Formats: sequence, structure tokens, C-alpha cells
Amino acid sequence: MRKDDSFDAIVLGAGAAGLMCALTAGQRGRRVLVIDHSDEPGRKILISGGGRCNFTNIHTAPDRFLSANPHFAKSALGRYSPQDFIALVDAHGIAWHEKTLGQLFCDGSAKQIVAMLMAECRKGDVRFAFGQPVDEVTHADGHFRVSVGGTAYSAPALVIATGGPAIPKIGATGFAYDLARQFGLKVVQPRPALVPFTLGQDEALFTSLSGVATEVETTIGKTCFREAALFTHKGLSGPAMLQISSYWSHGGAIAVDFLPDEQADWLVEAKRREPRASVKALLGRTLPARLADVLADRLAIPGDIGNLTDARLREAGRQIAAWPFHPDGTEGFAKAEVTAGGIATAGLSSQTMAARHLPGLFAIGEAVDVTGWLGGYNFQWAWASGAAAGQAV
Repeated sequence: MRKDDSFDAIVLGAGAAGLMCALTAGQRGRRVLVIDHSDEPGRKILISGGGRCNFTNIHTAPDRFLSANPHFAKSALGRYSPQDFIALVDAHGIAWHEKTLGQLFCDGSAKQIVAMLMAECRKGDVRFAFGQPVDEVTHADGHFRVSVGGTAYSAPALVIATGGPAIPKIGATGFAYDLARQFGLKVVQPRPALVPFTLGQDEALFTSLSGVATEVETTIGKTCFREAALFTHKGLSGPAMLQISSYWSHGGAIAVDFLPDEQADWLVEAKRREPRASVKALLGRTLPARLADVLADRLAIPGDIGNLTDARLREAGRQIAAWPFHPDGTEGFAKAEVTAGGIATAGLSSQTMAARHLPGLFAIGEAVDVTGWLGGYNFQWAWASGAAAGQAV
């Protein structure tokens, strides 16, 4: 093996986590090689946020992440905060703005974030091998050996940063899990997260509302989100649905409050004021007309509300406040923004992201069983876990 093929650390994956790890380690004086099967870095960064990259969320906190170990993310998130990444963005002169719920976006293009990360990598003399699928990874005598296109690279540290299978059209695969299992790490069953739902024939009437959006509150158990919901020709989407999808299990129900600002007895009070009004007309004052029509038809309450008992109106109010949907599935990894599950945290150090049983092996970012809410949280986990590993390799 040529001397040029030996490194201090090899990072597999040139996404958000991998680049952050590489630049952190490189600027500490480590000799780092980043390998990616794509021809360019940051593919997922480039398509995120409608091309403007929702690069972090100022409300980042550990309770906004899902994991088999809900405490695992605390250490990394606590040591690399949204403010730390904002400072880096500001230092590169990238203009940004806050949208709803603490989400930060570039004013210009997501390309600026990728260019920033690559510039920081150059400061650390990081080397890259793009368009290079990995042929084989082995471990012996304290070193990892990665074979790529006829060349073998060696390093005492190997970082798995190849993400999960969400968005396969940009080349996403389950490679991280195969590699993790090869080296004795367990994997929590991966599943699509932040993903639209599909509805079956029993709820096909709602798919006729394709294109209709409204603000709702979605609930599963004690978890709820208040954001926009969007009806599609396949089922349910929009931020409120994507958020709750991470908490959904097949066969379960989702409760949707179509009028989250109304009190429990709003229909009874409306009856006192406007006894000749219909439920459809009342719903239509707040909701899109097509949605109001479908809900009123499903409630089967024709005529004036003045002719109905208070008990019947309260029951209708309860239905509208907790409308049960029973998705028959999701649109899968093809439409999922991220992957839930992944490399089990039980085998990793929360401080360094290193494998407990095999010195020199690390796993970071989406490859790990840590999944954030919609709105920049998953990028912040990528930066934080990448920085943690970059300080340790």
C-alpha cells in the first residue's frame, strides 16, 4: 500500500454529517479521506427546503428526537448547538431567515451550505473520492481497509455516515446497516419517517379532496402537532401529517382536529346564536368549502342545527375535534424525508459516537437510530453528531 493511501480517518458518506465530521477532524490536524458513491457532495442538502436548505432549528432540544434511547442525543446536541452552526453560516456571509416554528433557511441557495462545508474541509486538507462505490471494507490489526475502484485505503478510524434508505432517487441505500452488522453493531428496524400517508377504500372520499389544505392538530397518544395538512390523491400529507407519521405504527389511528381553535361546545353555542344555520355552512366559514362538504356529509347532520339536540351537537363537535383516520400505509422510503430506526445507540458512545466494542469505528447522522422532527432538526443532529465524531477520531 502506498503511503498516500493511509489516513487517520476514513469517512464513508459526503452528506451533512460526513462533511461536518471530516472538516472537524481535518482542522484538528487529522489526515481525512471522504468516500462517496455520488459524483458530488451534499446531495440531500441540495434538495432540502425546496432548494434553500432548512439547515437548523433554533428550538432544538432532545425531546424533539425519536430513538430507542431518548437520552442518547443529549450529549452531542448539547455540545454543538444551532447557534454554533449559525455562527459558521454567518462567518461565510450566507444570508438566512427564520420561517415558522424556528426553522432557518438560506435566503439564496442550499448550494451555499455545501460550498461552505467544502471550504471548511479544504481548510483541513480533507481529501475526497467521489463517484466511488465501496467494493469492500475489512478490519485487521487495528486498521480498517476500504477498497474502492481497485484502490485500497487504510485508517485506524472509520466513520459510517452514509445515511438511510430515504429518498433512493438521490442514491440513498441501506449500506450503513449492512456495514454496521458486519462489524457487530445491531440495527433498529429502519422505517420511513416524515412521510405522507395513504388511505384505503373506506376513506377514499377524502382523496377526492386532492390539493385541499388546512391547519389542523394531529394526535397519536400524547404526541400532537399543529400545522397544515394537505389532502392528496393518495391520502394525507403536509407538515402536520409528516410530523405525526414518525410516531405512527401500521394499523394505528390518527386523530385529527379540524377546528383546533374551537371550544368543545361551539356547535351548541352556535345553535343559540344561529338556530337556522347548518353544520355545513358553519364548517365552511373556517374550512375550505370542499372539506366542509365532505365532513358534513360524513357527519350526516342535514338541516338546521336548531332542530338538533345539544347532545347530538356535542357528539358532532367531538367527532370534528378528533376525526379518526386509519391509514393503510405510507408512501414509503421514496417519499420519506428521513429514516427512523437505524444503527442501535446501545452499541455507541453518546459522547463520541464510537462503537463500544470495536475501537476506531464510528456511526453518525441519519445512519443512527436518532430521528428529528420536521423543520431542520435532522440537519442539526447531523452537525452535532458529525462534530462529536470529528473531535474523537
